[in-house]
Amino acid sequence: MFVAIALLFAGRAQALDKVSFATNWRAQAEHGGFYQAVADGTYARYGLDVTIMQGGPQLNARLLLAAGKVNFAMGANTIQMFESVQQNVPVVTVASMFQLDPMILMSHPGVGLDRFDDLPKATAFIASDMRASAWQWLKQAYGFMDKNMRPYNFNSAPFLADKNSIQQGYLTSEPYAIEREGGFTPNIFLLADYGYDGYSTTIETRADAIAKTPDLVQRFVDASIIGWYNYLYGDNAGANDLIKRDNPEMTDGQIAYSIAKMKARGIVVSGDALTQGVGVITDARMKSFFDKMAKAGVVPSDIDYKRGYTLRFIGKKVGMELRPK
Repeated sequence: MFVAIALLFAGRAQALDKVSFATNWRAQAEHGGFYQAVADGTYARYGLDVTIMQGGPQLNARLLLAAGKVNFAMGANTIQMFESVQQNVPVVTVASMFQLDPMILMSHPGVGLDRFDDLPKATAFIASDMRASAWQWLKQAYGFMDKNMRPYNFNSAPFLADKNSIQQGYLTSEPYAIEREGGFTPNIFLLADYGYDGYSTTIETRADAIAKTPDLVQRFVDASIIGWYNYLYGDNAGANDLIKRDNPEMTDGQIAYSIAKMKARGIVVSGDALTQGVGVITDARMKSFFDKMAKAGVVPSDIDYKRGYTLRFIGKKVGMELRPK
């Protein structure tokens, strides 16, 4: 189906719909599929002229979307979706590019912290966002304790200095920095392996956009999905050039590491995405994660979380033929 749509718009470059997409942080490989769809012309073939606005400390993608300043925004995780529902923000998740949330805990090897069950006893460097979300679940489900928690300000020096500590991170980022700065490979515990089954790197849009321009939403979702397949399995040099243009601090080494981890662990392509395509969301996964977060006290148990997402635009097997067999 996507080939037919692409051909339909191939000859209509002069009539491209202008679309703005705000990411949740500075340009990186974890945003690669979106940059790929710009670089290789996939968005254009779907009749879209897409401008990517990279996030950062001075740009809040969700606020821009809620205010109608952008057409789409990147959501970091499912917790944010629950919060939008709770606050009656008219934002809806329409796809999830990451099937697995890349959130991890790291530990020093060979000091008695080599198993997940060992971690609750360790000093834990945790950032404020995680303290209000995954940390609450870790306490409820695995016995982690607030008395062991210390602030993580995105500086790994305290973790490197304390071998009996653990630190939060992103599978595709912090371990690479630890290897370079600390000279060792940390133990990595992907929280998704232990039941933290929320989605990540989602596409959000306004509810009124879905009502008024569903075709545009569908085209943006489909083209982004194809961008992710091509970024992971095709020639991604153009996308990486755009990432480094937007974020000059990004290195080729970090990009290569991130892509390798995303592919090896199935961050984008695993689970339901193997049969329904990249971007898929399911009611069962959403219910599972909501029930866990409600039990841990992260979100109220009575919110109508289903208002925060729709299955209308995903699960159509778009682009699946682009993945190597």
